[in-house]
Amino acid sequence: MARPNYSFEKRQRELKKNRKKEEKRQKKEARQTEGGEGGPDNAEPGTEADTEDTPRQD
Repeated sequence: MARPNYSFEKRQRELKKNRKKEEKRQKKEARQTEGGEGGPDNAEPGTEADTEDTPRQD
């Protein structure tokens, strides 16, 4: 009778966990680059967040 290979099962669980973690990281990164939430630090120059505190020169 074969013995259970606990090392193999543990390694498979770790691989699955790492895959799921990586997918979650990629989704989060895609969400941030897509239309992500960003404060004034993440805003592009010339956007509303950048010129919010400066007076307008019309």
